[in-house]
Amino acid sequence: MENNGKSFTFVENGYTMEKQDSEIVLLKEKIELVLAKKMKVPADFDFLSGAIWERIHERVSASTLKRIWGYVGKNIVARESTLDILSRFLNYRNWDDFVESSNASEERQSDIVLTPYIRTQDLMVSQKIDVSWKPNRHCVFEYLGGMQYKVLVSENSHLRVGDTFCCGIFVIGEAMILDSLVQNGAAPVRYIIGSSDGLDNLRIIK
Repeated sequence: MENNGKSFTFVENGYTMEKQDSEIVLLKEKIELVLAKKMKVPADFDFLSGAIWERIHERVSASTLKRIWGYVGKNIVARESTLDILSRFLNYRNWDDFVESSNASEERQSDIVLTPYIRTQDLMVSQKIDVSWKPNRHCVFEYLGGMQYKVLVSENSHLRVGDTFCCGIFVIGEAMILDSLVQNGAAPVRYIIGSSDGLDNLRIIK
C-alpha cells in the first residue's frame, strides 16, 4: 500500500512513538468505503463525526478527524482512544482488533480493492439488488434514486417489504449500513445488516 512518506505520532498510555501509517491508511480507506465518499471537504468530516455518533454513540470531533486525514496540520497525532472509536465504527472491538484482523499480508491489504461491491452511484433507477447474509437472511432491494431503496423481498430478516432506506455501497464480507430506514411510517433510524460476517451474496438482478 502506498505510504506517501507520512508517519504518525501514535499516542498510547502516555507515551509517544513513531508509527508507519499503513494500518491507519487502511482504516481510513475502509471508513471511506463504508461511507461511499472520499473525505475531501469540511462537510465530509462533519458528516463522519455525526455518523460515528449515530452508529456507536461515541464522539470524535470533526477537527480531530481532519488531523487524522491530514486535511489540516503537518504533525498528525493519532491517539489510541480515537483509533479505538474509528475501529468500532467499522464493527471491530478496538484498534488492536482492527490491526490483528488486517495484519499486514499482501492479500489483506488488497481486499479493499478486490472484494466485490456495488456502488449506488453506478446504478440506474429501478435496478434491483439481491443480497444475503448469515444466518439464512435474504432480501431484494429496488433502487428508487437519490441513494434511496425500497425492500421488495425479505426472508428471515427484520426488514419488511415496503421499508425504505438509504445506502451508498454494498460490499461482500462487510456489514451494510442502512441510513434513514423507515418502517411503517415510524421515524427514520440507522440499521446495520450482517454486523458479524457481512454480506455473503451480492448481485444486480433484472
